[in-house]
Amino acid sequence: MSASVDDAHVRGHIPVLYQRVLHALKPSAGGCYIDGTIGAGGHSSGILEASSPDGQVLGIDLDPRALELVHDRLAEFGDRLHLRHGSYRDLDVYADELSWKTVDGLLLDLGVSSMVLEDANRGFSFRLNGPLDMRFDPTQAITAADLVNSLPERELADLITRYGEEPHARRVAKAIVKARPLQTTHELAELITRVVKRGRRKIHPATRTFQALRIAVNDELNALEDGLERAIDRLGPGGRIAVISFHSLEDRLVKRKYKQESVDCICPEDQLVCTCDHQARLKVITKRPLRPDKFELESNPRARSAKLRIAERI
Repeated sequence: MSASVDDAHVRGHIPVLYQRVLHALKPSAGGCYIDGTIGAGGHSSGILEASSPDGQVLGIDLDPRALELVHDRLAEFGDRLHLRHGSYRDLDVYADELSWKTVDGLLLDLGVSSMVLEDANRGFSFRLNGPLDMRFDPTQAITAADLVNSLPERELADLITRYGEEPHARRVAKAIVKARPLQTTHELAELITRVVKRGRRKIHPATRTFQALRIAVNDELNALEDGLERAIDRLGPGGRIAVISFHSLEDRLVKRKYKQESVDCICPEDQLVCTCDHQARLKVITKRPLRPDKFELESNPRARSAKLRIAERI
């Protein structure tokens, strides 16, 4: 994708649940904030504006191209913005580099940006023909093609079941193994469409398999577990964490972590005496996740599955 097309995507980027994120994090002057998935920088721009004149943001992203673009887009904020190429699972390392012992707020927007989805060469979308890649970080080794063409049938079926919740996973895996090698998104999508009929489904037959491969390639759920733990550790008292998820696997993980960290004892229910020594670290702000309203959905249909969960460090 050319730089001009990339720039157009950045200028037209609509941050999901933008106002609700700012209301949740309550940015203020002098605060330190982490945007663990800075993407096109929409949320970070709002945080920096709201924390003027001296609030700071640490922006992390796996995509070096996104960091280049956001560096230019948010240049007006100067040294108040700190960018790092990497995963939010290492946010503690990056915060230590800035000597931030605690932070006042932290955001994880787990969605895939339009800039990435609409670049056929990145291989995320079954609607655009491109290589089966799906790496957020193009410097990492394993691609979707590697998984599709090398995993044993049973392992491939288990992966599609676990990360895609695809009821026809075994049928899909069998067809993939029989048709190998597969190199492009259209090859894979067309194969799945022949195996899994749309029927009453509202989603494309390839949606769940593509989701599963993307999660596996980028180790997304393990990264989220690690990132949540490090984020909670780094929050100062009264600091808030906001997580925007886009599918049930992410949302359940975030909900479970918030619940676990909001109680003093996490021993099994049938255990009579507490031995865990666990102490609550969070107060859950959103008992139910916040969703986009109809006005946001009209302007940004891709936000339809977004769920925002907020918690505050005790």
